[in-house]
Amino acid sequence: MMAITLEACLLILKEHHILKSSAIQDNLTQRFENVAYNANDVSEKTLFFCKSNEFRPIYLQNAKDNGAIAYVAEQPYAEGNGMHALIVRNIHKAMALLAQAFYGYPQDELFVIAYTGTKGKTTSTYFTRGILNQATQGKTAMFSTVDTIIGPNPDDSFKSKLTTAESLDLFRDMRRAVDRGMTHLVMEVSSQAYKQFRVFGLTYDVGFFLNISPDHIGPNEHPNFADYLHCKLQLLVNSRKTVINAQTDYFQDVYAAATTTTDPDSIFLFAEDGFEAPEGIDIDFRYQQEEADLAQSRFKLTTHTLKAEQLKISGEYSLDLIGDYNLSNATAAIIGAGLAGAVYPETALGIAHVEIPGRMERLDVPGHGRVYVDYAHNYASMMALLTFLKKEYQDPKLIVVVGSPGDKGISRREGFAKAINQLVQHAYITNDDPGFEDPKEIADQIIEGINQTQVDVTVELDRAKAIEAAIKESQPGDVVVLAGKGTDPYQKVRGVDTPWPTDMVVAKSVLAQLNSETTRKNS
Repeated sequence: MMAITLEACLLILKEHHILKSSAIQDNLTQRFENVAYNANDVSEKTLFFCKSNEFRPIYLQNAKDNGAIAYVAEQPYAEGNGMHALIVRNIHKAMALLAQAFYGYPQDELFVIAYTGTKGKTTSTYFTRGILNQATQGKTAMFSTVDTIIGPNPDDSFKSKLTTAESLDLFRDMRRAVDRGMTHLVMEVSSQAYKQFRVFGLTYDVGFFLNISPDHIGPNEHPNFADYLHCKLQLLVNSRKTVINAQTDYFQDVYAAATTTTDPDSIFLFAEDGFEAPEGIDIDFRYQQEEADLAQSRFKLTTHTLKAEQLKISGEYSLDLIGDYNLSNATAAIIGAGLAGAVYPETALGIAHVEIPGRMERLDVPGHGRVYVDYAHNYASMMALLTFLKKEYQDPKLIVVVGSPGDKGISRREGFAKAINQLVQHAYITNDDPGFEDPKEIADQIIEGINQTQVDVTVELDRAKAIEAAIKESQPGDVVVLAGKGTDPYQKVRGVDTPWPTDMVVAKSVLAQLNSETTRKNS
């Protein structure tokens, strides 16, 4: 059973200069046998965190009624009278530190590989797990935007609520992974995870910086790009070894952040073959596309420094996931697995047939176009996807169904319009997690940036109807892209997760309807 004493909590908070004051009701040896930030998760002898940005004192009263005997908050509450009270300078930092301690620092029992970047985190994470599962005989856990996997059994896998979970959930799942025999963990780390101190105090064995472009900027996220970049860079500062895509924007800032805390011998750089690095910078790994079609990508990974050669991961690789932009993600994954001890050819075997939910899922609709479902959810990922499709299909008509989330990522709306202007012939603007915003206003903001003299625009806020219209409009040779949601099974509307069958399920239902109509006509 996990537990922590009141005395240990006080020592940890004091050590990090977070404790402002405390009100202790009895002896310091009091043990807490549960930790929670939701009153519904409280049981006997619980330490409760008054965490929510919209915290209300009634939540503390409910927690007390359910068995909480102590609380941590940034201010005292009358509802907590009679409980131990730990008043702290930052509740999120306090929760992260005490969560690690309560669950026995599970990160110390795992080899942890972490990814940050505006795009590619999920793909790189799945690729890395694919390789390491080959190398560790299935003992690799994964925390991604899509799935959380903490063990080998079917019930050890479940849908993720956040790209990077709240600290209590994060360290609890790490402990569960260790208890289920996992030895390695691959995880995504979002900028919000650092903004909200969910990973405060966590050090990774290997930290990746994939890329950076404006995203997640808005009233409920980052106030500006500088803040977004700053939060992303924290991962490098908190990693024992770092790996950087040398082709990222703001490379000098990224590289400087890594060198502040990491020995140069523990910093690895990768880039496409032919990329000219800044003067004085040595690229450790290079990748070169050899051939690609609409079913498979092939590439070669080469090493160019002694420290890179020592990993023994150079060689020929193939991927089932198409898209030349995925070669960078695959290269990152191979390097990460190499730093964890995997070697060629097991690296090639492990990555060859990895499938990633919601990434480039394909459906052929006879008599109509080819449909792709992809999580592309910002300008950078949308441009990479559409550019690839335009090239591979030799300049097809591109029909895109896309929306933009409410309450966050305001800059995405302008970004979608920019991508649509460059590559799309017909855009269906629809719903995508409108939250507390008016869906029509979100759509209007996207349309405002679209040049309607060259792009046909249809507003259909019912996403299922938009998908149906786009597929039925398409002709053989056209490409229909359902962007943004991937395998997400919910629409977030006014604080409620409203079930959504997923874009691919809707597309398949349209296919079934068209097949049925064809059968009736021919009978």
